[in-house]
Amino acid sequence: MRGLKLAFSKMHGAGNDFVVLDLRDGRPAPDPALCARIADRHLGVGCDQLLTVEAPRSADAVAGYRIWNADGSAAGQCGNGARCIAAWLVRDGTAPATAGFAIDSPSATHAVARDADAGFVIDMGTPRFAPQAVPLLGWDAAEDAYALAIDGGTVRFGAVSMGNPHAVIEVAEVAHAPVAAIGAALQRAPAFPQSVNAGFAEVVARDRIRLRVFERGVGETLACGSGACAAVAVLVRGGRIDADREVAVELPGGTLRIRYDRAAERIHMGGPTAFVFEGEW
Repeated sequence: MRGLKLAFSKMHGAGNDFVVLDLRDGRPAPDPALCARIADRHLGVGCDQLLTVEAPRSADAVAGYRIWNADGSAAGQCGNGARCIAAWLVRDGTAPATAGFAIDSPSATHAVARDADAGFVIDMGTPRFAPQAVPLLGWDAAEDAYALAIDGGTVRFGAVSMGNPHAVIEVAEVAHAPVAAIGAALQRAPAFPQSVNAGFAEVVARDRIRLRVFERGVGETLACGSGACAAVAVLVRGGRIDADREVAVELPGGTLRIRYDRAAERIHMGGPTAFVFEGEW
């Protein structure tokens, strides 16, 4: 891509920020080094992830997209990114402004609906608890909680795949949780061969939690949509919060709305999106 000019949009969803590139003209995706340069918060644009808008990969979708972490590694899912892509496609005219549509992430096709606040609700699919799906090594069957020895101590967590791997640790006060230390240790652990997104959840009420997430390839972010879905899925499975009702997930950058329909085994996520600025790299 040397010598090419890249028009981009800077967006965020509850503070989880993105650089959106339109690659539907056939140009190649940025390589890891270029991703890291663009994502650099001092010498580049600065973002948690790059999102590339591409041709749809399924018959029902209006467009597809891929996700690149700040270190250049590829990601399989990003809930806040999905909402930002939906908003970008509506503004672009590719997707309808008042009706539902579908978009292809790297891991699935997602239905998009409009909510009462003119925002977007994403069908994030089915949480997969089997250790092989996460993937999590050392267990043959799903458990409500796992115990893993790391750095001289033991960490108890729930594990789930939302199209990407998540470990969810319940804490008494998320504000004082050792997010970076435990998150980085879990990401290095051989039990997670593809690394892991580490979420630290504080249950406030049966329909409200506080959450911080240490993302693989990024570090702690202001919000993580798939992490919010993972936290609700794990806490519902453990009986800590209620299923089949909207759960407010308070993250440092804002609040996401998560509903886990146990009968249909589907999770839906709503929350804010914002355009920050347009630029050219």
